[in-house]
Amino acid sequence: DKALRVDMQIELKRIQREIGITTIFVTHDQEEALTMSDRIGILRDGKLVQEGPPEEIYDRPKSEFAATFLGDANILRGNATGTGIRLPDGTGIAAGAGATLVAGMKASCAVRPERIRIATNAGVPDRAHPNMLTGRVSKRIFAGNNSTYFVDRDGQTIKVIVQNTGIEKLAEGQEVVLRWSPESTVLIAAS
Repeated sequence: DKALRVDMQIELKRIQREIGITTIFVTHDQEEALTMSDRIGILRDGKLVQEGPPEEIYDRPKSEFAATFLGDANILRGNATGTGIRLPDGTGIAAGAGATLVAGMKASCAVRPERIRIATNAGVPDRAHPNMLTGRVSKRIFAGNNSTYFVDRDGQTIKVIVQNTGIEKLAEGQEVVLRWSPESTVLIAAS
């Protein structure tokens, strides 16, 4: 039962802090890892891929593996431009201040589904937005307080999670525009 599991996580964390003990917790449940940990280590093939506070690893993964292992992430691949990437179709994707890769090298970027805004073409006021892609809704999954949209963009599926706040539901097959801030773009060097 999910409610009991969440209550137990809160209680275990309280006991850890109260007693002041170090605990190693092994899990493949990303939500559990994020809520129970002060620090997370991600292992791949027996090697430490990334280690740090949960928010840091979630917001700034250092590899595609870390990005997709700890939560959902849309991975877009192309060539680095220095402060972003250029997709194969020529579309530029900008990253936040301080993010740099050597221009011309193969690279990718990760964008969390909940950081993407989705709208119909009519609902887009600023066509000069730095991170803007178009596509078609291929599927919508209603999950109570949120909906997950799967948007097809030239054969790649981009996942978008939005809060259900009474806004217009987008229909399958509907053309949409996706936008997100450069600060939500994580640059990743090709491995």
